[in-house]
Amino acid sequence: MSELTMPASGTARPEAPGAAILLVEDDLELAAEIIGDLSARGYQVRHAASGAVGADAARGGKYDLLILDRLLPERDGLSILAELRAAGVQTPVLILSALGAVDERVAGLKAGGDDYLVKPFAFVELAARIEALLRRPSAVAETSLQFGPLVLDLIGRTARRGERVIELLPTEFKLLEYLMRHAGQVVTRGMLLEDVWHYRFLPHTNVVDVHIGKLRRKLDAANEPPMLHSVRGAGFVLRIPL
Repeated sequence: MSELTMPASGTARPEAPGAAILLVEDDLELAAEIIGDLSARGYQVRHAASGAVGADAARGGKYDLLILDRLLPERDGLSILAELRAAGVQTPVLILSALGAVDERVAGLKAGGDDYLVKPFAFVELAARIEALLRRPSAVAETSLQFGPLVLDLIGRTARRGERVIELLPTEFKLLEYLMRHAGQVVTRGMLLEDVWHYRFLPHTNVVDVHIGKLRRKLDAANEPPMLHSVRGAGFVLRIPL
């Protein structure tokens, strides 16, 4: 069974007026228990037992909340979360995980999670955390980023510096978006490999330097002051030209 849909119970509680929840969990026994409990509370729960199915469903943006298992058989849940955030999906995400160490919880929140619940857990706590997330005001989806003369259109996937249009390949666009979100901050090669290329280990590769070089040539024309700088022994930084 890769996926199932559970309609909301007819005995919905007032504090849970049929919010739509996507549960991505490969443990079918636990998933059935979660579905049963949340349905009884009035939630509409759809279940995906694999990361691939869950990621595809989440991209549709039709859910009020995503409950995402940290450890999935096909791919890491945090890589799915980072991919969704990079694609502009702003649905609140509650991460479920058997990994309870502080650095694991921090990694989940830094990847874009809104809350992190360690297994095993009490269903009353799960319900309380869901209610708290659903009470938060919905964030206004970003449509563009701007840093000095740089403007990145996140919907049209286009970039320009002043009046000049910059033609970017998909990876170059992701790289520039990451640099703009960390503008003025030195980002390391390790950060880029993890957050842009989604490596879970740091291989010996020059892929970052190659793409930085290509992006720099497109970003900084011959008659323009440079914006993308290398920091010796540290990484790269995007600065507004003087």
